[in-house]
Amino acid sequence: MVAATDRWIDAYLDHLRVERGLSRLTLEAYAADLLRYLRALQAREIPLQTATAADVRAVLSSLTQAGLAARSQARFLSSLRGFYKHLVREQVLGQDPMQLIEAPRMSRKLPSLLAAHDVLRLLAAPDQQELRGVRDAAMLHTLYASGLRVSELVELRLTDVDLAAGVVTPLGKGRKRRIVPLGELAIDSVGRYLAEVRGRWARVNERCMFVTQRGGGMTRQAFWKNIKRYARVAGITKRVSPHTLRHSFATHLLEGGADLRVVQTLLGHADLTTTQVYTHVSPEHLRKLHRRFHPRGS
Repeated sequence: MVAATDRWIDAYLDHLRVERGLSRLTLEAYAADLLRYLRALQAREIPLQTATAADVRAVLSSLTQAGLAARSQARFLSSLRGFYKHLVREQVLGQDPMQLIEAPRMSRKLPSLLAAHDVLRLLAAPDQQELRGVRDAAMLHTLYASGLRVSELVELRLTDVDLAAGVVTPLGKGRKRRIVPLGELAIDSVGRYLAEVRGRWARVNERCMFVTQRGGGMTRQAFWKNIKRYARVAGITKRVSPHTLRHSFATHLLEGGADLRVVQTLLGHADLTTTQVYTHVSPEHLRKLHRRFHPRGS
């Protein structure tokens, strides 16, 4: 039966990959959660077909005692929900025990945010007397100007960038494309990179927009290290990650008066509530908006 359950997991992951276009990292996370769950059931000698909501709660309780964080618990339960729905839909199981399971409550932690003057210092940190600095400046400008996820940035193809139109068309979650404006500074920075660097470094037929000296595309991990290094060069003491620029992009747009729905579209969020978490607006800005627009605000 172990072999059968493993085949069910493989079939479910294939379904997610083909039908929903999930990334390799997301699929690996789902696979790890499902295998962990099945091994826990096996340790209790409980077949998947007969597992009840009480059994699921017992497994979750043991994981909590082992130190599994609330956010990881939520992802674990999300993996199980999708898996069980798939098994019921495929008539492998007759009922879904997850219908009786509630997700753990989580506090919404706001991502790190940089003030506008800190962003400018970060963008100016690369030494553009060097080819590497020209490339890194172009990547930082693109990230802040467009609010891309780091995976979207490093996977950006040469054909995804239209400097004449001033837009990028990243391939986001669910394999969905969106159109995002770049802005003049980013256009100039990327244009310089294309003119001075990419032609020298890129291998023949390399499709990635941003490449390393070896000729291939840059990894997420490499860019993560780069942005941390440039934060130190800029004298920024707080923790900075690629997502910091994405969150700063969204927040600065809102503080400039952008509509929340527009920011949602630019970020590529399917759910507006996700955008509300990422786009934290300062209390002072809210007070200014209230004074400006409310009939009794002044």
